[in-house]
Amino acid sequence: MEAVRLIVASRRALAGTGEAPEVMEEAWQAHALAQAIGSRFAVSGPPELRGEALGLTELAGRGCGVLGAHALDVSALRAARLTELGDAREALVCLGCLLGEVGIALVGIACASDDQATYWQCMEAIDAADESRDRVLEMLRRLTVQDKAAG
Repeated sequence: MEAVRLIVASRRALAGTGEAPEVMEEAWQAHALAQAIGSRFAVSGPPELRGEALGLTELAGRGCGVLGAHALDVSALRAARLTELGDAREALVCLGCLLGEVGIALVGIACASDDQATYWQCMEAIDAADESRDRVLEMLRRLTVQDKAAG
């Protein structure tokens, strides 16, 4: 499935969550998807994006790690359904939006949590989402520079 379709599905699923465990599971899904997209860009994306794409893969993997493993059926893992990037710019813009929404959702969970472990877990996942989003924005900037140089 194309990256943008998976990102849209993740954004919808995140928006439809209510309780903290659901939000954290969807945040994990989003980090896993960002990791898969970063890996795909690193392997088959434009050469000038490969370094940033590797960084995105690492940072998104850190987000998955701090949120813990979720007992998901492989068919429920959106990242496993990624088959193509599609339009690179559109995929990156959508991914940046998803990562921003993940950060906002996790802020809500962290602020409402009485549990210190959950609070810090959310804070670290927010940091990973923010840093991942920074990588996405840098990739978009590089695409713009490339387009200007080609045009």
